[in-house]
Amino acid sequence: MASSATTDAGGEDQHLTIPNIKVQQLPHLLHTLPSLRSHPNPLDANPFFRPSSEFYITPNDVVLRHILHGASDAPGPRLAYHRAGPRKAVYFEPGHVRAAIVTCGGLCPGMNTVIRELVVGLWDLYGARHIFGVEAGYRGFYSGEPVALNPKMVHDWHRKGGTVLETSRGGFDLARIVDAIQDRGFNQSIPCVHLNLLTLRSKTIRASTAESILLFVRPCPRHGTVVRRCALAAGTALLLAKSTSLPASRATWRVYIIGGDGTMRGMVEIFNEIKCRKLNIAVAGIPKTVDNDVGIIDRSFGFQTAVEMAQQAISAAHTEAESAVNGVGLVKLMGRSTGHIALHATLSSRDVDCCLIPENDFYLEGRGGLLEFLGARLKENGHAVVVVAEGAGQDVIPRSDEAHVEEKDESGNPVFLDVGRWLKSELKKWWARDHGTELFTVKYIDPTYMVRAVPANATDNLYCTLVAHSAIHGAMAGYTGFVSGPINGNYGYIPVEDVARAKNRVDTRDHKWAWVRSLTNQPDFEKR
Repeated sequence: MASSATTDAGGEDQHLTIPNIKVQQLPHLLHTLPSLRSHPNPLDANPFFRPSSEFYITPNDVVLRHILHGASDAPGPRLAYHRAGPRKAVYFEPGHVRAAIVTCGGLCPGMNTVIRELVVGLWDLYGARHIFGVEAGYRGFYSGEPVALNPKMVHDWHRKGGTVLETSRGGFDLARIVDAIQDRGFNQSIPCVHLNLLTLRSKTIRASTAESILLFVRPCPRHGTVVRRCALAAGTALLLAKSTSLPASRATWRVYIIGGDGTMRGMVEIFNEIKCRKLNIAVAGIPKTVDNDVGIIDRSFGFQTAVEMAQQAISAAHTEAESAVNGVGLVKLMGRSTGHIALHATLSSRDVDCCLIPENDFYLEGRGGLLEFLGARLKENGHAVVVVAEGAGQDVIPRSDEAHVEEKDESGNPVFLDVGRWLKSELKKWWARDHGTELFTVKYIDPTYMVRAVPANATDNLYCTLVAHSAIHGAMAGYTGFVSGPINGNYGYIPVEDVARAKNRVDTRDHKWAWVRSLTNQPDFEKR
């Protein structure tokens, strides 16, 4: 059985046929701008590269979505995505690139590394020399002047936590975003193209932390410095590019959005609005959420650093619990809709007695409940450690009023009740009720800001470099409506709608969750 893709990653018409492989079609600028001219890739002349016939990615280079299959599975096409990397042809002249970077929302390990690698990649790989940072979040587009960035300035940013450009939060106004793009207008008589790169960082819908990038390419009046001012949704970033080699009515911008699942959904909205207005704007993205809840990709950057820091908090909780009579160490970790950080930190530490995640409901009282389990563990060992993801137990925590159910934060995420403090209170009530005057201690640790604000570790730093360069290569090659990220260890380009629909929740029926339960010996919390 064979499947085909009729358009390659570079937009050339070609019939791609691979037995039993269905290659997901990737939009390209040539689909809407067929007369757009290509240019030789500047990497041909880059002294640090010696491109060979195998150097550039071709239409036949794909990454399989799934690599594990049963021998008895029914035959059929296997889904695949185009592999990320440099193409032999590009659709923007590097000398006409102008970039700006901004960070918004909450912090995450790797933010500064992504900024650094975007600056260095644009500068060293493609010769861009006009790159700017916007301070204090997207509000800085309206209230301040952009800061010129270059490789020398950002050379050590990967060693720093947080974001050197500073950050803020805000709301989302789709019409305002697209109006701001449309109202700028184009001057077709000016043959200068500007590529403005804007990087935004934020928490997203369902509380996934997101990094976002916005790139514009637009005409420059007399080569003046112009930074696009655009209000973006929390967790949404854009990368826009416009080619002035075409008439203004057919000019195209390129948009890159980097963020989590909510950001990807926002990217789809922006892309659909742009298409509805027929503005010929191309959209791309880089997925990022510290909770690791974006689907299809292997993981998001910052996740492994978060697990590493969470493990340190668990170690401290274990020491506190072990040093007290009937001591309980309670650690609340990030993870609103998924429990990946809690799960991986539990498997790594080997000190956890019970791991509570959003994907697995739990209850306190009765047979098979948390309190019965902890009572037995304290009787056996004299101490216990409980790890809980912040999104766990939201259905069992009493709410004071209906208004709280609908409460949202500045990024539009539902406001969760503090499961850590609630558990601490319930544990103390339980012990006082059932054990009288016996000694009992609960040490509660919430390392959220310690996890978010640290520099990325070596693994995440490498990830940030590869995903940033993948985005740059895809942008220069004319891709649109795609997301870059690792799939089964290889970087690929994924249609953004696929990513927006995909979820990466912990599967409590698979081996990994079984490993957690075998390690902790915790109950399954299924009432019988």
